Amino acid sequence: MTKTKSRRGDIESKPLIVVKGGLFFLLGCMSAGLLLSSILSFRNAFLLGLTIWSFCRAYYFAFYVIEHYIDGSFHYSGLIDFAKHWISRLK
Repeated sequence: MTKTKSRRGDIESKPLIVVKGGLFFLLGCMSAGLLLSSILSFRNAFLLGLTIWSFCRAYYFAFYVIEHYIDGSFHYSGLIDFAKHWISRLK
């Protein structure tokens, strides 16, 4: 089986993928820190954590659960493609 090249120029270097993930984590920590530093309270920290956790679970559901438990033919390249597919199914 031959490997096809994506039109988007996907990253194939494993160290670069790890660096990219680390940068996303760093960006998230910095933005959460800046957000909480302006309005620090237990309630705001809890709600920010709950929001992040909820969106992570929704992302996991959209890509892993649907593909592995509902229908293996569903393969999406992003959340916009996922939304387009489900909107078209509702029509």
